[in-house]
Amino acid sequence: MHRRIALLTFVVLLAATAFAQMGGDSNRPSPPASASCDLGSGKTIKTDYSSPRLRGRKMIGEHDPYGKVWRTGANEATTFVTSADVNVGGAKVAAGNYTIFTIPNPDKWTLIVNKKTGEWGIPYKYESDEVARVDMKVSNLPAQVENFTIAYDKTATGCTLRLDWDTTRASVDITAK
Repeated sequence: MHRRIALLTFVVLLAATAFAQMGGDSNRPSPPASASCDLGSGKTIKTDYSSPRLRGRKMIGEHDPYGKVWRTGANEATTFVTSADVNVGGAKVAAGNYTIFTIPNPDKWTLIVNKKTGEWGIPYKYESDEVARVDMKVSNLPAQVENFTIAYDKTATGCTLRLDWDTTRASVDITAK
């Protein structure tokens, strides 16, 4: 009888752990998030990423040093999927699936669009697969942003991709071709 109770307890705990892991994305320190842009005429861009939290840390410039390639989020590398040919900050990017990385600096960030997909994100060793490296505009936010956020803002000619974290915003314009 005691064995059955112990076995039943073990099975219940195992099932609870599995259930928490399956639906536990919201419990991850850097939960999944996504952003999308409607370019019109059925043309879209979608970005999936993991959203790290500051949790009292200084991330960009300290934990993730200036001048080094950053995976632009946490966990798996951040995706950039476009259903149309686009112009990203002056660089032509054909419709397809990509990964984006950034190189943060205090005054300018660089966005890297890379055709290598499915990787964890770091270390960065994919220079030969780069499609584009473009400058991003950097500005200060009026208040601290705890959760790293990627978003698209609609513009007259397309969208602006923006990355907000801590007190920094990095952005670049994207237009459909």
